[in-house]
Amino acid sequence: MDSASGGAGAGASDPNSGEGPSATGSLSAMAEGSSPAPPSRYESQKRRDWNTFLQYLKNHKPPLTLARCSGAHVIEFLKYLDQFGKTKVHVSGCPYFGHPNPPAPCACPLKQAWGSLDALIGRLRAAYEENGGRPESNPFGARAVRIYLREVREGQAKARGIPYEKKKRKRPTVTATTTTVVSAPGNVPVATGSQGHDVGDRSSGADVGAGDGSGGGSDTGGGGTSTTTLTPTTTAATTTV
Repeated sequence: MDSASGGAGAGASDPNSGEGPSATGSLSAMAEGSSPAPPSRYESQKRRDWNTFLQYLKNHKPPLTLARCSGAHVIEFLKYLDQFGKTKVHVSGCPYFGHPNPPAPCACPLKQAWGSLDALIGRLRAAYEENGGRPESNPFGARAVRIYLREVREGQAKARGIPYEKKKRKRPTVTATTTTVVSAPGNVPVATGSQGHDVGDRSSGADVGAGDGSGGGSDTGGGGTSTTTLTPTTTAATTTV
């Protein structure tokens, strides 16, 4: 009896102990929710490229360390990868040199495409600095590597007959506003003034023109120039109490 009652007591769960089924389920859900997100495709490819380059340095004869790696060693690595390429690059003596769509196969070698090498250098350059390398000593950003990539791009463009065009940056559109000034017949002068003053010619001692309804002003002695007076109008407000 005691054993039976003890077994029954051991099988029961204390609601205050926090060890019931509900507590276990909530902890499992929290553990699943806090799991880190998987790396992106770019990050995975960058890690594989970095490991491949480190293995290349290890198998190099003589072995190289990352601290002693230079731009020349990076170029050697890129040439080493050509044996795994899948892009047909015609040699200068090939009858299909410069032909984008050759009608028949040829014995020209397969190499890495320029676009693949350019993207690879970008990933390795970022991985080098992420693994403690200094930007000023980054061998993947060396000038020799940039020159090599440019030569590969130009050589493959000629051999394959497929030019690589640079992406042109869109320049901001500038809208030009043109102001056209139309002169009235007889070269009528246009007078300008500031607010609060009469618009007139103070040096001549007279207003510009005469707006008395006598035909638009008087001629100035046969010169064909007529002047027009702008008479300001004042409106008085009368308040009746």
